Amino acid sequence: MENSGVKKYTFKDFTSDQEVRWCPGCDDYVILRAMQKALPEMGVNKEDVVFISGIGCSSRFPYYIDSYGMHSIHGRAPGIASGVKLANPDLSVWVITGDGDALAIGGNHFIHLLRRNLDLNIILFNNEIYGLTKGQFSPTSLVGQKTKSSPYGNTQPPFQPAELAMGAQARFFARIGGNTPKEMTALFIEAEKFKGTSLIEVLQNCVIFNDGCFTKFTDKSVRQDMQLHVEHGKPMIFGKEKNKGIVLNRLKLEVVTIGENGITEADILVHDAKEGDPTLHQMLGRMQNPIVTGIIRAFEDVTLEEREDALTAEVKAKSKFKKVDDLLFAGETYQVD
Repeated sequence: MENSGVKKYTFKDFTSDQEVRWCPGCDDYVILRAMQKALPEMGVNKEDVVFISGIGCSSRFPYYIDSYGMHSIHGRAPGIASGVKLANPDLSVWVITGDGDALAIGGNHFIHLLRRNLDLNIILFNNEIYGLTKGQFSPTSLVGQKTKSSPYGNTQPPFQPAELAMGAQARFFARIGGNTPKEMTALFIEAEKFKGTSLIEVLQNCVIFNDGCFTKFTDKSVRQDMQLHVEHGKPMIFGKEKNKGIVLNRLKLEVVTIGENGITEADILVHDAKEGDPTLHQMLGRMQNPIVTGIIRAFEDVTLEEREDALTAEVKAKSKFKKVDDLLFAGETYQVD
């Protein structure tokens, strides 16, 4: 958002005096610093920024940002954030949550926030484990994964956050590796610009209880081949040699090599993040080889605030009551002497 009255900030202006208490090597540090670097570029005064978290390692986040915030209760951050945004629509509101907080106890609040499309932002720290409570399986843990609560292997199929979000009518969905601060900072800025609910899934490594859970996608040695970083309006090309691409083969996305079997760059799908139909976005969200990062979906739609404002104006225009006294004295009245 553009505002000539916005002060000039640096990341230090958004750094609180609280001791950061995450495990050494945790990707949460990367996410925190990326946000502190993104906030000065958003065109928002720090007193207009609010961070609402639930429960979990990620939920310490509001303490470490020098702005307003609330460390709320398990799974309920979306409800509290909705109230904050509706009470003061001019605020920049951020929900900080983890895969357990958002997709288990908070699943109902999470999907309905996406469905309603309030103009706020969600960062989902996904490490496929419960970290704060010491390593139980979460809604995104893989089948067969051995944890403190599944010592013989998890038997429950995981949620795919992208799929769940698309099913809940998410208008903005992005994904990023937890070890790519530059790209993460850019995504946070784009999320703030988006009018509606934005959701960013961060593939966040838990060095203690699920170390290496995303290494096959995020390690520097494989990142270029195992991640397709999409950008709106650009062909879906990836790989160390920039010679791999995505085509649509009937009802499936397929990886091809440019220069083989007559494939040229003209055959590669061009990413359209703004398409209203989420079918292709959902297919991109499901891909695992490569996994898709960047802004997968960014479809501008009417927000809940706009719908509520329009309805309020319509009711007011049709109402014969213009003030409270009109209502109080509208029917039969009597006076007590």
